[in-house]
Amino acid sequence: MVHDVIIVGLGGMGSAAAWQLARRGQRVLGLERFDIPNAMGSSHGVTRIIRLPYYEDPAYVPLLRRAYALWREAEAATGERLLFITGSLDGGHEDTEVFQGALNSARLHGLPHDVLTGDEVNARFPGYCLPSRMRAVFQPEGGFIASEHAITAHCGLAQAQGADLRARERVLRWEARPGGEGVRVTTDKGQYDAGRLVLTAGAWMADLAPLLAGRAVAERQVLAWLQPHQPALFRPDRFPVFNLAVEEGRYYGLPIHEVPGFKFGRYHHRAETGPAETMRREVDAEDERLLRQFAQRYFPQGSGATMALRACIFTNTPDEHFILDHHPEFPQVTLASPCSGHGYKFCSVIGEILADLATGDGATRHDIGFLRLGRGP
Repeated sequence: MVHDVIIVGLGGMGSAAAWQLARRGQRVLGLERFDIPNAMGSSHGVTRIIRLPYYEDPAYVPLLRRAYALWREAEAATGERLLFITGSLDGGHEDTEVFQGALNSARLHGLPHDVLTGDEVNARFPGYCLPSRMRAVFQPEGGFIASEHAITAHCGLAQAQGADLRARERVLRWEARPGGEGVRVTTDKGQYDAGRLVLTAGAWMADLAPLLAGRAVAERQVLAWLQPHQPALFRPDRFPVFNLAVEEGRYYGLPIHEVPGFKFGRYHHRAETGPAETMRREVDAEDERLLRQFAQRYFPQGSGATMALRACIFTNTPDEHFILDHHPEFPQVTLASPCSGHGYKFCSVIGEILADLATGDGATRHDIGFLRLGRGP
């Protein structure tokens, strides 16, 4: 059978693309090297933050609005809750990029928000213990996505529309025919032909698309779940997700969900980069120490016994923005991600964008100019 589109990688982005393509009547083949879902990439760990006042660039906010709508659409289609609203806090000292950028995005896009001092945050949300001099943007629509459940949901929706999804099948190579006339993908189990190819392989993107060498860099990341001394303070109805720039670095965190602990991590944890194949996946005492000292200072009520420590892989671009574009040599090939540790929340809308890029004339109504390859180094 000749497929219309082959998707390589069925994590957050690939699973969403599979649904969006299949629901448009495309004959979809999805190939995943590991399990669906799995703990080898960057989408595992139970939950991922979603937040609207995007400090990274206000141009993300329209994409986020569409992402929220599509997450709700997936929930309605499956009957499963995927998006949980807790509110979000983006903060740091008054001159930090996190605080100023979030405030700018909120004002530019007319997002409801409050500007709080550290003391006001602590009074409103007693699980927090921020310094009084800190400033934070509270936005009531933030929350989290049940990330692994969402991958399962998207895959199930794609299969219901006729998509052929296969796990534990490793892609060895792909070839694009000249003039945009189709592709051939070779795996460890066979060969497949299709009109178009979508690469959403996360930390393995540079292996499959060598032009991304140096622009798709895998990095080890560690997440911690600590048992709160007062669990009620860290429940979703009392503990907003956070993104905080403090003197120890930039940290993010979420309330208790499934794992009996409050979850958090540090961006660029220990700056360990390298090939995904050889990335260290064990968690050691230094990982735990680095995370625990943050919790003890800023979330003392949440710094009880360790419930879980898990390593995953982020894949970063030099400017930490995504890559969404056609391959510059082969227009029938679409490249997606890496998402630099902040992309999961966009999976639903990126799936829609990839479906646009991989069908018809390859145009999309979404403004992704700042995410295309040609934006510069």
